[in-house]
Amino acid sequence: MTSALSILVVEDETDIAANIGDYLEAQGHEVDFAYSGTQGLELALNSYFDVIVLDVMLPGLDGLQICLQLRTQSTRHIPIIMLTARDTLDDKLIGFKQGADDYLTKPFALAELLVRIEALSIRHRVATDHVLEIGELKINRQTQTVKRAQSVIPLSNLHYQILLAIAESHPKPLSRSD
Repeated sequence: MTSALSILVVEDETDIAANIGDYLEAQGHEVDFAYSGTQGLELALNSYFDVIVLDVMLPGLDGLQICLQLRTQSTRHIPIIMLTARDTLDDKLIGFKQGADDYLTKPFALAELLVRIEALSIRHRVATDHVLEIGELKINRQTQTVKRAQSVIPLSNLHYQILLAIAESHPKPLSRSD
């Protein structure tokens, strides 16, 4: 399993959303929910998520519109898995053209969704340097160590994850909920 991920599930069917959320949280991930397209877009643009699970058929904005808007408005690339009953090749191609990173059709196994989420989170970081530098601060994602100037700063895993989230969103501030 990868380290805990922050996942946004945008799904208007509350039973499906709850089922996904319960499973992902049991695997150690943090899950937030949106039940309409408008709410999903707002949360995705204003909060930090490692991966978004996005239903296509939503009230307000549909998942395809949300995906396209995220690709044009977000300041960073957020991996998106489209989740839908639409299973034709044309539907999938449209999803990918709108900016989806993956496409999973309903019904699906929760274990497969989890593996795809974790794979996307890893792929998203492939082109990322292991060391994130902000001024004299150096955060090594591979060894999970932090240095300022030449001094190592010992941090608990929670404090490291908080610092990493703040640094990765820099210069954009994080909200308290993030």
